[in-house]
Amino acid sequence: MNDRIELIRHADGVIELHMNRADKLNALDPAMFDALIDAGTRLRDDTSVRAVVLAGRGRAFCAGLDFKSFERMQKSVSGLVGESSSGKGLLDRTHGMSNAAQYVAMVWREVPVPVIAAMHGVAFGGGLQLALGADIRLATPDMEMSVMEIKWGLVPDMGGMVLMRELARADVVRELTYTGRIFSGREAVALGLATRVAAEPLAEAQALVHEIAQKSPDAIRAGKRLLNAAMNLSAADLLMAESVEQQALIGSPNQAEAVRANIEGRAPRFSQGQI
Repeated sequence: MNDRIELIRHADGVIELHMNRADKLNALDPAMFDALIDAGTRLRDDTSVRAVVLAGRGRAFCAGLDFKSFERMQKSVSGLVGESSSGKGLLDRTHGMSNAAQYVAMVWREVPVPVIAAMHGVAFGGGLQLALGADIRLATPDMEMSVMEIKWGLVPDMGGMVLMRELARADVVRELTYTGRIFSGREAVALGLATRVAAEPLAEAQALVHEIAQKSPDAIRAGKRLLNAAMNLSAADLLMAESVEQQALIGSPNQAEAVRANIEGRAPRFSQGQI
C-alpha cells in the first residue's frame, strides 16, 4: 500500500497486513498512523474480506511511538497524530467516538471480520494497544510487552483503557498502567492480554485465518457484531441481539449451504457475505 504497510490478499478473502518499518521495529510515526487507519478503513468497507492477519516485519511487532514523533508531540497540539493528519487536537472526535490516534487501534474492532495479531519481539505502548484492537493475539512466549506510557509521563491513549478493561482484571490493568513494567508473552496470556503463546505466531495466525475463511461469512460477521456489543449491552438487550442475528441467518443462502455441506460431507461453497 505504501512504504509503511505491505498488504497481501489471498484468493479465499484472507488479508495479511504487515507493518513494514523493520529498521525502526515498526515504531509508530505519523506516516504509520495514517497507513494503519487507511488500511483499516479500506478493510472495514471491503465485503470480500473474510479474515485479517496483523503483523510486523523484522524483529518486532511494534515498538510503540517513534521517539522523533514523541518530540514533535511536545510541540504540537495535534498530539500523537502528528503533522500529516487533520491537525485537530486530541479532544476532537475525528473518527466516530475516537480521535485519530485512538482509531489506529479501534478501527480493527470496526473491521467486520476477525483480526488476528501475530506478535513477536516487542509490543510496547502504542504497539500493544494496536494489538489489543485485534480479536485474537498470538505471541511468542519470550516476547516483551509493556503499557509503557508512564515512562514518558503519559497515560495509554490509543484506546488502551477501553480495550484492556474487557481483557484483564481491573487490578492487573492498574498495576501495568502505574508501573509500565515489561512482561513476557507467556505472562500476557496469564494476565488476559494475549490469547495464547505460539512458537511461530505468523504461521499460526495464517492457519487460523484460512480456517475462519472457510466458515460462513454471514455467521462470522454476525458473531463479531454480537461480541463487539457484549460489553455495552444489558443482558436483555444482548439476548435480543442474539435473536435478531440468528433470525436473519436461519434459512439464508449461506446458512443453507453450511447445512448441505455438512450433510454431504464436503467443503462448503459460500457466496460473498450477504447479511
